[in-house]
Amino acid sequence: MTRRRPIHVVGGIAAILLSIVVFIVPFAFIVINALKDVRESSDRSFALPTTWHLWDNLVEVLSTRDYMLVTAFINSIILTVASVTLLVVFGAMVGFVLQRRPSRWTRTIDFLVLAGLIIPPAVVPTIWVLQGLGIFKTLHGMVLIEVAYGLSFAVLLFRAFIATVPRELDEAAIIDGAGPMRLFFGIVLPLLRPVVVTLIVTQSVAIFNDFTNPLYYLPGNKNVTLQLTLFNFQSQFNTSYNLLFMNILLITIPPLIVYIFFNRQIVAGLTAGAVKG
Repeated sequence: MTRRRPIHVVGGIAAILLSIVVFIVPFAFIVINALKDVRESSDRSFALPTTWHLWDNLVEVLSTRDYMLVTAFINSIILTVASVTLLVVFGAMVGFVLQRRPSRWTRTIDFLVLAGLIIPPAVVPTIWVLQGLGIFKTLHGMVLIEVAYGLSFAVLLFRAFIATVPRELDEAAIIDGAGPMRLFFGIVLPLLRPVVVTLIVTQSVAIFNDFTNPLYYLPGNKNVTLQLTLFNFQSQFNTSYNLLFMNILLITIPPLIVYIFFNRQIVAGLTAGAVKG
């Protein structure tokens, strides 16, 4: 044991240094440049600003284009809450049925679920489908896209955890007269709390930070999301880096807060099935 400790110490120090380089250094770079004026921020350096412009940059970013950032915050929150809610409900239901009610279609469904994780989405055909349904460039259409892209992960996560829940609980509830809906929502779903928390946190951060999907399926300024507001301070010939970094900072803060408060729940939910098994 005494010989292994130095290796563990070196590995821990290396992991901390790597985390600092990958996460803390870029975040510090964003914060420093968000506090500078236009001229100093154009250098894009780690030098501290000679004059601090926190309030000026913050007000200008928020008020740009008729307070587009505020509208984008509201749209991103609506998109995230609606998508995650549907992912939890549908993912838990599908995972429960696949685990508890196997049939001849189970292998085919398993293949389709895995294909949803492996096969990249086809953007142009998806746009055609959305246009045919009349939901292209709409928030509810974007919600369906996020649910479709994240459902495979949710199903696999719930199914793995449901496998650790004793079947005797289902049988006892059925004997007591519980129907399918009461069995699922009253008995099974409360037991899935660790996985529900994990899915909520991971998918909320992913959807809140999503850039490419709203860029493809939600163009225009009417339903703009947070990530698309980064274009407000970039152009072909000029970029206001101080405002751009301030915008990035404002976008980064909510997911960072979520991670700080729920990082233990994420790990617990991902490992709960393995520990119980």
